[in-house]
This record gives sequence, C-alpha cells and structure tokens, in this order.
Amino acid sequence: MRMQRAIIALALAVSAVGLVIGQGRGGRAGWVTIKDGEECPPGTTEARHLQCAPPASPAPSILDYRPRSTVVADPHLVPKAKFPVVDVHTHGTAAYVNNPARIKEMDDLNLQVLVDLSGGGAAQVKQKVDAIRASAYKDRFRVFANVDWEGAGGAGWQEAALTDLRQAVKNGAIGLKVFKELGLRHKKADGTRLAVDDPALDPIWALCGELNIPVIIHTAEPQEFFSPIDNHNERWLELNIFPQRASPPSIYPTFEQLMKERDHVFSKHPRTRFIGAHFNWYGNDLQRAARQLDTQPNVYLEVAAVLYEFGRQPYAAAQFFTKYQDRLMFGKDTYETSEYPYYWRVFETHDEYFDYYRGYHAFWKLYGIDLPDGVLRKVYHQNSLRVTSGLPQRGW
Repeated sequence: MRMQRAIIALALAVSAVGLVIGQGRGGRAGWVTIKDGEECPPGTTEARHLQCAPPASPAPSILDYRPRSTVVADPHLVPKAKFPVVDVHTHGTAAYVNNPARIKEMDDLNLQVLVDLSGGGAAQVKQKVDAIRASAYKDRFRVFANVDWEGAGGAGWQEAALTDLRQAVKNGAIGLKVFKELGLRHKKADGTRLAVDDPALDPIWALCGELNIPVIIHTAEPQEFFSPIDNHNERWLELNIFPQRASPPSIYPTFEQLMKERDHVFSKHPRTRFIGAHFNWYGNDLQRAARQLDTQPNVYLEVAAVLYEFGRQPYAAAQFFTKYQDRLMFGKDTYETSEYPYYWRVFETHDEYFDYYRGYHAFWKLYGIDLPDGVLRKVYHQNSLRVTSGLPQRGW
C-alpha cells in the first residue's frame, strides 16, 4: 500500500511538472502555467488566462518588428502650423541668420522666431547678437546666455558669473539657459557634486529676476534613464543605441532627487520666471505637472522633444493643455524641418494611430489632441511673447 501511494504521488508530480513546463493547457508543447500576479517567462506571452506560450517561429528583434497597420483612416497632414510659432528651444540656429534657404524653411513651417539657447558667455552672445542685428532677418532669431557652473562656491566664482551674465544681457541675451549637466556632472570648487539648489547659485537665479529675463532649465533626463535597463524599461532601445544617456544610481543622483532640487529652486525664487525644458520631464505624469503649475505660479512648461507623451494620452493631454493654456509654450530642441509637422498634426488634428518620427524614442503610435485656436495661439507664440520680453513683440 505504501509503495502504491508513492507511485501515485510520483505520477501526479510528473503530470504537474509536465503541465507547468512542458505541455500546458491542451497539451501544447512549450506552454507555461503561471499564477495570478506573475508574468510570463522570457520568450513567451500570455495566450490564455494564466497560460503563456512561445511563438512557433523565432521572434523578430525589437529593431526588426515593424508591423503594417491595417487601420484605415484619413490622414490630415499639417505641413505648416496654423499660426506663427516661436520655437523657444533650439540650438545653433543663430548661425542661420544670413541663410535665405533656412528662412524659406522657416516660412514654409510658419516658424516666426527661433531662440538659440546655446548662446554661451557674454563675448559669444555679443558675436551672435551683432550678426543678428546686422541681418535682414533680425526679427527671426534670438539668443539665450549660458553660465559656466563649474567650480561654483570657489573664490571669485560668484562675482565672475554674475558679471558675465549681466554683460551677456547687455549684449542682447534675452534669457538664461541651464543645461542638464547642472545637478548631474558639474562640480563645486571642493570637488563635490553641484546640486541644482546649492545656495551658491541663488544669486544667479535672483539676478535673472532682477534683469527680468526667464530661465529655461533642463534638469535630469526622462525618468526611465535612471531605471534598470531591462525588458520593463520603455526606453530600452534608446538606452542601448545611446548608452551614454543612462544615469545609473551608482554614478548619478536619482531622478526624484534632481526633481526635488530643481523644484526647490522654483520655490526659493518666486520673482524669477522659470521655463521647464522638456515639460520638466512630467509629460508622462500630467497630474504631477498640474500640481506643479498649481503651486508654483512662476513656472512655465515647454514641449521640446516630448511630443510622444501627449500623443499617447490624447484625452488627458487635451484637457491639460486647455486648462493650463496660459502656462505652456512651444519648443522643439533639434531643428529638423521634417519633424515639426508631427507637432502640428498632434496639436491641430484628431488623427488617430500614426507614427512618431523617431522609432527608438517612442515605439508607440500618436493621436491628435485637436487644440482650439485660442489655445494654439497661446502655445505657439502668445505665452512666449509674454514670458520673454526680449522677443519681437510686433507683427503677430
């Protein structure tokens, strides 16, 4: 009897193992049974409830899987923005000032003004602004200044930085741009990391308020750049094409630490206007973005390089843009003429399920949010003109 019970138990165990790792439901080879809350093992997907199956053929890589959409819908391409646009976030565009071909490109897109955020220090700003003022296209370009943050807190750093920024504004800079290296890579005079809200920087933010110029600040990177680069990371492909974009916690502060430091600066300097580059990386969390705008009235957001966030949540994005229409402005980051129309299409149409322009950046499809004309005007140029007084104020 004991032997019989052992044989039965062994048979049941073998049967269970076969179900879990071999046969699965219906005796199909390779199927795997999982429990509630578990995920399918690598190489399988849930084909039935709690049943994971492998494909019959080798799966294409994430690079090679390019399915054809069978959705039949009329596209409404928008090659030219409905209203004139100020692009508050470009780089190197001051060099286009004497290039008629570039001016035609801008006209074709309805880009009225390009703001070059890579102005440099006072001497570089003067060189760029002098060229703009001498051009036939002097109302099409503007320049922001930059501060050399390295060595902050050291002897003479504050005086030199403030003097150079004052002179840059006298030379024609209409704002200050802060690059992502602040908080991530810049060092204080003692060799430690320079935090975004380090007290040594307070005089810079205060001076911007005194000079009535806005600060466009780029702090950190997308949240997933700070996360493990695994099969759950939605930026896996980008981080493997550009591994230098990753910010592992063994080297860099966390995403939340950087957000805390930056947002602390906004609160400490309520008389200074701050424009959050790339939507302050809150485009994936519009509730968090709303809380920021509700509690920090000196903060504005621009949309450069995060179109994919709004295009994948069109209902919430349309509501957000409508509610906060006075706090948002247009930016693109990279001047590439073929990419601007994707912004116009998302903002101006109700189109569904269309591609983003850069596959590694966002593998999902976009949807239009069809903003009303009044909102479009504010996002495209009116808010920028109000926040940045150094922009051309006439001719709109």
